[in-house]
Amino acid sequence: MVHCVSILGSTGSIGRQSLDVISRLPDIRVAALTAGTNVQRMARQCRDVQPELAVMASREAAEELKAQISDLPTRISWGEEGLLEAASLEHADCVITAVVGMVGLKPTLAAIRAGKRIGIANKETLVCAGELVMAEAEKYGAQIIPVDSEHSAIFQCLMGCDDRREVKRLILTCSGGPFFGKTRDELETVTKADALKHPNWKMGAKITIDCATLMNKGLEVIEAMRLYRMPLDRVDVVIHRQSIIHSMVEFTDGAVMAQLGVPDMRLPIQLALTYPKRMPCPAEGLDLLTCGSLTFQKPDLENFPCLALAYRCAGMGGTACPVMNGANEEAVAMYLNDEIGFYDIPGLVSRAVEAVPFIQDPSLEEILQADALARKAVRQFCKH
Repeated sequence: MVHCVSILGSTGSIGRQSLDVISRLPDIRVAALTAGTNVQRMARQCRDVQPELAVMASREAAEELKAQISDLPTRISWGEEGLLEAASLEHADCVITAVVGMVGLKPTLAAIRAGKRIGIANKETLVCAGELVMAEAEKYGAQIIPVDSEHSAIFQCLMGCDDRREVKRLILTCSGGPFFGKTRDELETVTKADALKHPNWKMGAKITIDCATLMNKGLEVIEAMRLYRMPLDRVDVVIHRQSIIHSMVEFTDGAVMAQLGVPDMRLPIQLALTYPKRMPCPAEGLDLLTCGSLTFQKPDLENFPCLALAYRCAGMGGTACPVMNGANEEAVAMYLNDEIGFYDIPGLVSRAVEAVPFIQDPSLEEILQADALARKAVRQFCKH
């Protein structure tokens, strides 16, 4: 169990739930909080937990925060330099990486190199640079515990399994998002408001759109490959509308282990903090007598092509994954700004994967460059 935590992305959904969990656990203090531009919420959080360090994305936001909490001993910083400091503070023994996007890569590596436990909720870090991240974690002895519900489920199912040769496959469950069962013609006319109505989870806008396109599940396939050192053909996806089974592991003897629970992110967040211990959690317990039937179906790769595209990029390796991820981030941002339609997202991502030059064994700099080129390509496609 950890004793001191830095939370990167404290004002977002995962960050707020992390603080809720920490408030109910004994003897855990908060060393650092980081956020983007939400000064008001950050100020309230600082008053609640009084961290050593608070970091905002911009100098202007940092100055505004400083003015609002000038009576507190909390030190204020901003930008990438502040984010890296928060990730590697000496007093923190755990860093929860809950920032969205590629901005999480460098601080995650900084936390790993400082030997921290990583409660990882930033998908892009493992999608874009998973091989590099896992190699660094092994080198520096940093423990990576997933916060995503699916990967936490797999983590729990694999407890006590030291030999990965005993694992036949990982089975990621997928709710299907708000548009499950819709045809391509129907998807052409869906609204942003519809896309933001996830049937089971309350999450940030970007990840909710990724769930609607099934890109989120594609990102999770790549994450699972990296976290658990599994080949692509041993990572499967099934549609499970109820979001009660969070994922499963099938072993070579035919046994299948599943982790069940209500759809509440506080459970995997708490486990990342208390592992190997389990403690009472604020999440509601699962009632098997009232949760209803549990169903499973194949994902629709034709009408939701982002999942198929993610599998293809995972098979390519190299810079295909950071290009796909960067293009998707850019396209989703444009969609949320009402600049493109829902079905433009997979089309733009696919075009970027084809357009950006491919590198098989990229360095960190080449990964970051591939991300930048993908974003630029998406913007250029939309100008023509």
